[in-house]
Amino acid sequence: MKLTILKEYLNDSIQHVSKAISSKTPIPILSGIKIDLDSSGMTLTASDTDISIQSFIPLEKNELNIIEIERQGSIVLSAKFFVEIIRKLPAQKVEIEVKENFQTIIRSGSSEIQLVGLDPEEYPTLPSIEEYRRFQLPSDLLKTMIKQTTFAVSTNESTPILTGVLWTVDNGKLKFTACDRHRLGTRETNIEVDADFNLNNISISGKTLNELSKILPDQNTLIDIIFAENQVLFKLSSILFYTRILDGTYPDTSKLIPQSYKTELVINAHQLADAIDRAYLLSREEKTNIVKLIMHEDHTIEISSSSSELGKVTEQLEVSSLSGELLRISFNSKYMLDALKVMDSQLIHIGFTGAMQPIIIRPEETTSLLQLILPYRTTN
Repeated sequence: MKLTILKEYLNDSIQHVSKAISSKTPIPILSGIKIDLDSSGMTLTASDTDISIQSFIPLEKNELNIIEIERQGSIVLSAKFFVEIIRKLPAQKVEIEVKENFQTIIRSGSSEIQLVGLDPEEYPTLPSIEEYRRFQLPSDLLKTMIKQTTFAVSTNESTPILTGVLWTVDNGKLKFTACDRHRLGTRETNIEVDADFNLNNISISGKTLNELSKILPDQNTLIDIIFAENQVLFKLSSILFYTRILDGTYPDTSKLIPQSYKTELVINAHQLADAIDRAYLLSREEKTNIVKLIMHEDHTIEISSSSSELGKVTEQLEVSSLSGELLRISFNSKYMLDALKVMDSQLIHIGFTGAMQPIIIRPEETTSLLQLILPYRTTN
């Protein structure tokens, strides 16, 4: 294999696929990036068996020559060094030549680097996916839905299914659900699918979705999402992102969400987040993260936290509306801040069914996004 390629395009592709590289892989060759060069262009592949990412670089784009091919072929190069080397090369063009026994020479400007390559024949083939269940979603919407749910997945590997986000499709509605037993986040959107199209028990690792989000373009680009028996494929213009579906059955979380409330309030999300953030400073020192909320008859609420060593923070906030039973309630300030950060709304609606019942937070003007956190029992 021998070629010359523009460094910018090679580096971008390497950055995309390297997100699938794991330092803990049990298969040594998966610590490398596979490069395939044929008459259509260059394909880079990386995998850790859970996720696989493939990026394609065409020979030319918009009349710009990107790759000049002298000899087609394939090679696997150590990701750890290849990623760093390409990024630090001095010139705009990079020459890559593979010689006997997979010895690889990389030249750029006055630099020449020799790398020991691996046999591409030993690299596992990517999963084959039959495209019988698929739909499209705008890239920016998918990024938003990932951001609004993945923070609520569990980090406890003893319950692997809860480390994922549950995808369901029913009656043309796509819903994401994430829950770690202390909090829950859901986000819904309408999608264009056939009337009989449905999905259930499809859980994708939250960590994987966050890696996908880094690759997704910010603009409104349609992404093809294809479901197979145990794999999901996300198709971007030049990138294929494969991920494994988590094993197991996701628990039914619908019963956690109350249908009516004893107490409801509407408040400015930014002001509430700032007040809780200040209270969090002391609760964090106490290593409890507990913040208290007390409702008053004059349409104000009190946010407070205390530390036995440092003192107490108390803050009064006006609310836009307050109805129902006045409550005193304690909650994890970090969980509440996480929920408020993804609201994308000036006013939020908070519903309570009692001092020890789930707290429901959603934007005032829509029900497509919902966050739930469980309160704490405190002695005072």
